[in-house]
Amino acid sequence: MQIQMLGPLEVVADNQPIPLGGTRQRATLGFLLLQANRVVATSQLLKAVWAADDAPSSARKILQNAVWGLRGVLHARGSDGRGGGSPALLTQAPGYMLRVEPEQVDLFLFERHAARGRAELAAGRPDAAARSLKEALGLWRGPALADLVETGISWMELSALQGARVDAMEDYFEAELERGRHHSVLGELETLVDNEPLRERACSQLMLALYRCGRQADALNVYGRIRSALVENLGLEPGHELRTLQQAILTHDAVLASREVATHQDLALDSGPADRAVLVRDDASGPARGTRTTAVEAGAGTADGGPAAERGNTVPATTTTGPRAMVSERKRISVLLLRTELGPQAGGGGIESVDRLLRDTAAAVKEEIEAYGGTVAASIGS
Repeated sequence: MQIQMLGPLEVVADNQPIPLGGTRQRATLGFLLLQANRVVATSQLLKAVWAADDAPSSARKILQNAVWGLRGVLHARGSDGRGGGSPALLTQAPGYMLRVEPEQVDLFLFERHAARGRAELAAGRPDAAARSLKEALGLWRGPALADLVETGISWMELSALQGARVDAMEDYFEAELERGRHHSVLGELETLVDNEPLRERACSQLMLALYRCGRQADALNVYGRIRSALVENLGLEPGHELRTLQQAILTHDAVLASREVATHQDLALDSGPADRAVLVRDDASGPARGTRTTAVEAGAGTADGGPAAERGNTVPATTTTGPRAMVSERKRISVLLLRTELGPQAGGGGIESVDRLLRDTAAAVKEEIEAYGGTVAASIGS
């Protein structure tokens, strides 16, 4: 006999579902399963079964009838022929206890697979971790006890179960990202973050997957969304890890690179001095097929040219030293953001006059910057 809680409540024997009776009887079984192999007081069971309604004066009698009905349903089927006997619903002061074997309940199997996957992940074995965690998540057929939830039941234990499911999903995504499978989990990560917008770990995993898929702007947009949600809803800033990831994306930190991507390109990275990195092909059959850009530290400037705290602006600076290697140097630069406005009388000559003034202004700014050895990266405006 197998009991399925991770979805609508079902009891299956000989590959056939067993009728479980009405809502009260099913709710009694569901709550006892959440407290399996532990004594549940009658008063606690009454509050759970009549969670959304005031319990009638006959509630205790209705509960006794539900227990009697469940005993008949569960015990009548006996063994399932695979060494697993039927669950035992026992009367034990001050209430009842449902005794089941862990192998009979999908919830316990989920917890076992998830714990094994988490241990594999901690031991640095992402392949084995991904298999165990995928097996654990495959047991879910929808929200836990979904049919009871539809009747208005909202037990705290169900919220904890949903949290455990999301934890396992994040562990699975971590294992897959360590395997370089960012493309395969991107869609699932986007769905999870849409459903759980305040989960910082899931958001950081989505940011990393997007970055590795070449979608840097989208990754930074994810950070902006969760920061706004945290500030507006809780008055909190994102945690240290999420902020560190944002800065790593802004600076194209090499630590974000997927191991699988590097292997796919047949590239080996040797750590050189602190201010440079060298990228070399394993073979000498021709020029390196890939390029590597090391982000350059940059200082942000104010509109009047004054210094500001460094904010991780990125400027690629690459030099090629031969057919087999490319060196990227880290340089300190300054970034100036300059805004110009036309005076109130500038529009008197019409649109063409305004456009001409703007072009002349941009040319004058460009000339002045280049006179000091600078480069205009972009000019945005009318």
